[in-house]
Amino acid sequence: MRLRSSDAGLLGHVREHFDWTLFIAVAALAVIGVINLYSATSVSHGAHAEDYIQQIYWLVGGGILASVAAAIDYRHYERLGYVLYAGGVILLLLVFILGREIRGSSRWIYIGSYSFQPSEFMKLFLVIALAKYLHDDPKSEGRTLKDLVAPTLIAAVPTALVLLQPDLGTALILVLVFASICALTRVQGRSLLALGISAAILAPVFWSYGLRGYQNERITAWLNPNQNVLGYNWDPHQARIAVGNGGWLGQGFMRGSQNQFLFLHEQHSDFPFPVFAEEWGFLGSLALVGLYAFLVLWCLRVASSAKDRFGAVLAVGVASIVFWHAVFNLGMATGLLPVVGVTLPLFSYGGSSVMTVLLGVGLVMNVSMRRFYASPARATPLLGL
Repeated sequence: MRLRSSDAGLLGHVREHFDWTLFIAVAALAVIGVINLYSATSVSHGAHAEDYIQQIYWLVGGGILASVAAAIDYRHYERLGYVLYAGGVILLLLVFILGREIRGSSRWIYIGSYSFQPSEFMKLFLVIALAKYLHDDPKSEGRTLKDLVAPTLIAAVPTALVLLQPDLGTALILVLVFASICALTRVQGRSLLALGISAAILAPVFWSYGLRGYQNERITAWLNPNQNVLGYNWDPHQARIAVGNGGWLGQGFMRGSQNQFLFLHEQHSDFPFPVFAEEWGFLGSLALVGLYAFLVLWCLRVASSAKDRFGAVLAVGVASIVFWHAVFNLGMATGLLPVVGVTLPLFSYGGSSVMTVLLGVGLVMNVSMRRFYASPARATPLLGL
């Protein structure tokens, strides 16, 4: 069968402008993540023994979805921005109806033997909705608090629903993604000062009434790392030991004592980094952190050369998702931040997390490939949207 000239031209453009750097960085993280997951579950004889196989399936499925997301012109997502956002909010509401309570929270919707976590996908829907709002908003001078009301409400609705599940970690990610995107806009100094004062006033109220008891205890345990070592501080304590055991070069693949002797819990989901750090040491950990940093910076590079405001915000939003997930998870593993159940992108076991990250990568690939077709009149700078 012969290709039409238009099809051949499209394939030629894809080959010419395909972002191989982005692809290789993500593929490297995914491959290293599967290898690490194999080691993390190698001594498990229960439900997690073959998690690495399921992770490969999710990576393949996520790769297919990412390809579809990259193939469709991202301007179609701009037109459907609020529709996708509304669908995500509806899914969050359905969690309270169809979800099952596990460890005191309802976060997953179950359909037969399959389950997914709507709050993970809501991160992307929020980015798309905010990108549409900023794309449609022609304001370029300094924004006041009044100008921030609409985007704040867009972020506040899913954040509140996620907090009610309760899921503090994902709620924090949503807030920080919103803050990262707002950092692109010119906000007046007085408005920033007012926001800072409001946050300081509301913090004690949120501590007393916005958190569940176990969440307060986790934060208290983080502030007192030498207390309650057999309770809430067990996992952070063992994680720090594993990271320290790695030394400069590590103990070797599948030779980490904290993992092999099952001192680490949730090493397949919340604490994959201590497994890696113990086996590959400081130098290996530094390379891994560098790979995440490179991925984030490359997404920002794509944003800086996007042909329109919507594409720029999309790329920055995906970069912020990866960045804040990595910051929180690595902070949990090293004791710099409290345990809030945030996954490490493409390293932690979980289908919804993997799908979300790869779909986000597909959107950035979309923006990257189509930036070459921008007209000068539509080009926009990264900062000061």
